Amino acid sequence: MAMTIFSIEGPFDVPIQPNVQSKMVAEDLSSFWKQCPSLKSKIGGYVFAVRAGKGLTPLYVGKTTNCFEKECFTDHKLKHYNYGLAPYKKGTPVMFFVSYPAKKGKVNAADIADLEDFLIQVGRTINPDLRNIKGIKEPTWGIKGVIRGGKGKANGAEKSFCHLFGL
Repeated sequence: MAMTIFSIEGPFDVPIQPNVQSKMVAEDLSSFWKQCPSLKSKIGGYVFAVRAGKGLTPLYVGKTTNCFEKECFTDHKLKHYNYGLAPYKKGTPVMFFVSYPAKKGKVNAADIADLEDFLIQVGRTINPDLRNIKGIKEPTWGIKGVIRGGKGKANGAEKSFCHLFGL
């Protein structure tokens, strides 16, 4: 079976509601889709994040086998996004898309589900307050200097190991 190779697009700025006390995603998202019209009908995974200072923090991970336009900004998702944004006085909400390749034949929904699980696991490593409820089983292991291994600078063996696996 051929491997599914997803492609990443983004980050795209998500408009916020003007004149509100805390950050909230704007009700009118037409300007958002004007930034990335070709993505409206694509499928795959997506990550809603906030860009603050020099960093990015994932707030919510999702997937769709329908299309990004119909899935990314449903009322249910907006609630997660707005709760995730609430603690941020500064910063810009952004969206990344991880697009399923355009190919003939049936969509491999299992690959999209696996992608979502992977992004949730990695996202929770970066942000333990990731808004996802599904797929958040906490891993009970880590590798020092590689993943979930605590703080501190990686030693030579750990760096080589990361290089070996492209991490």
